[in-house]
This record gives sequence, C-alpha cells and structure tokens, in this order.
Amino acid sequence: MPGKVKDAGSGHGKKAAQSKGVGEVGGGPRKLPRQLYETELYRLQGELVKMQEWMRTEGARIVVIFEGRDAAGKGGTIQRVAQYLNPRAARIVALPAPTERERTQWYFQRYIDHLPAAGELALFDRSWYNRAGVEHVMGFCTKEEYHRFLHQCPIFERLLVEDGILLRKYWFSVSDSEQQRRFRGRLEDPLRRWKLSPMDLESITRWEDYSRAKDEMFVHTDIPEAPWHVVESEDKRRARVNMITHLLSTVPYHQVRQPDLKLPPRPPSQGYVRAPREMQAYVPDHAAELLAGNGAG
Repeated sequence: MPGKVKDAGSGHGKKAAQSKGVGEVGGGPRKLPRQLYETELYRLQGELVKMQEWMRTEGARIVVIFEGRDAAGKGGTIQRVAQYLNPRAARIVALPAPTERERTQWYFQRYIDHLPAAGELALFDRSWYNRAGVEHVMGFCTKEEYHRFLHQCPIFERLLVEDGILLRKYWFSVSDSEQQRRFRGRLEDPLRRWKLSPMDLESITRWEDYSRAKDEMFVHTDIPEAPWHVVESEDKRRARVNMITHLLSTVPYHQVRQPDLKLPPRPPSQGYVRAPREMQAYVPDHAAELLAGNGAG
C-alpha cells in the first residue's frame, strides 16, 4: 500500500504569486550569473536525489504540474528536475492530443493512468489543465465541458490529496515581449524549431484570451488543498532555481542513511579467451577521424 505522508505545503498560491525577488532592476529581474546558477542548481539537484531516496523509503507519491505560457520555460525546468533522478521512479508525463477513443472517456481518465505509485514522482509537462487553457481558448471543447471541468477539477484534486498524494502546481509566467524573443529564437534555430507549432504562433494573437482563461482557472482551482504557485520566468535560470527550491521546501524529506557498498575484488581469470575482434561488428571510430582532421595525434 502506498504510504500517506503528511503534507508540508507552504501556504496558499497567491502568496507565492505576490512575492518579489531580490536584485530586480528596472522592469524585470537581474539575470542570474551562469556560474552562480550552475553551482546552486547542482546543489539543488543533490537535494532532489535525497528527496527521491526519502520517497522510496517512505512510499511517498508526488505529482508536480507544470503549466504556463508557451515558451515560458516549463520543459527546461522539468529537464533539470529529472536530470539526476532515477528514471524508473521519476517520470515525465507529456501526453499528445487525445485519441478518438480518449475523447469519449471521462476527461480525467487518461491522466489517472500516469499517477504515481509508492516511491514515484510524476512530472506533468502540461496536464488536465489543458481544458481550462488551450482547449477553451481555441474552441476544442464545448462550454458545457469547460464549465464541468472547472467544477470537477477541485473535487478531483482533493481526492488525490486525501489519498496521500503530494500535489504541487506551478504556473510559469513570462511577458509577451520575452515570449516573442524566445519564439523568434526557436524559429531561427533548426535544432529547436520543432518546439514551435502553429498553435504556439496562434497564442500570440490570443494573448489576452489566454490571460483571461488563466485568471478564471485560478479562481476555480487555486484551492487550499492544492494551491497554485506562480514562477516568474523572465530569466530561465532564476525560474529553475526558484521553482526547485520551493518544491523542496514543501516536501518533508530528510537524509536517508544509505547502505554501505564496497566494490568486491575481481576474481582471477578462469581461462576465458575473448573472441577475435573481426568476428564482431564494431561502430566505426568517427572520433578518430575528427582527431585526425583536427591535427591531433
């Protein structure tokens, strides 16, 4: 049976939304220097590893929802959270558009399959809140389906929390000018252009529609049991360390004693003879060609 862990959530989401960072300059926050960012990020990732080990021993279940504007930095933050975690117990959930069959199901049904078992962490790169955002704004759901979602979502999330799941919800906020700059960067970078879809471009012309949808969503779903926490994301580095620091502060984890592991001595050879190299197909040594072309010996 999954363990029930006492939730140490730190208050209502509106408090987090109203807080301001140190070192803000002019109209926005001062960018976090790379070396300071990388040092702190690595320390926080070490804490996430400790948290995951605590989850394993306690049977804790954590769901983290990442929502926000397109190009607000959700995906990059998720990658940093998951980078050093055991992927068998820390899963990134990024679902495609629902199939025809899924469209006939209860709306929350396809997300339930991805909820964590004991000792697992589920990171939702967008979630059931698609209905309150893109589906509502773009007309992919009816008004009845939209209002039913706003009614059912708090009930659904209270059930998750009552069953012992630690539910954390983050909204990544970015200005229209910074979003435009990031869109342009994706458009001009062939390695990142796949991140830019016609739907993303459509969001530019519907900026205020999405703003109203987000405000209405918060009115109905920013509940004490599962509050929203807003992450200012003009500077991606600050957003990442702020979000991870906050997540860690809301989980009652502690250092778990690790078993003592020692490498055993290698036993002496028992006469095994390796098969000739020419009997196996090896990957060509492209690195050697690079070194030769670079003049390295």
